[in-house]
Amino acid sequence: MRKIRVVIAKPGLDGHDRGAKVIARALRDAGMEVIYTGLRQTPEQIVTAALQEDADVVGLSILSGAHNHICPRVVQLLKDRGLDDVLVVVGGIIPDVDVPKLQEVGVRGVFRPGSPMHEIVEFIEKSVRPRVERT
Repeated sequence: MRKIRVVIAKPGLDGHDRGAKVIARALRDAGMEVIYTGLRQTPEQIVTAALQEDADVVGLSILSGAHNHICPRVVQLLKDRGLDDVLVVVGGIIPDVDVPKLQEVGVRGVFRPGSPMHEIVEFIEKSVRPRVERT
């Protein structure tokens, strides 16, 4: 069985990537293959990386408050490229009022600071494993 492939991206102008790196390490430790795209990525760059890396998951780390702009754009670009089966999750400072909006556009997991790592790992494994087993 192949490993779950996760692209972790830090979109926008926010330069704080410690959380993204902590998540990347935790997912690697859980046996996933993780590609960290680095700081200041555009939605187009993120989706291109997901396509090139045959990603099962795109994880967005957003602390800047731009999640209502960036997440819908990433989800739409994934759909446009035929990658609508890629799981999209977001971590960062996400107000409660914004969570339903993000879920409506296709973000499947929202994780805030302090979310237990095992919950993030379990969510990804549960959500993606059937897709990985089909390939």
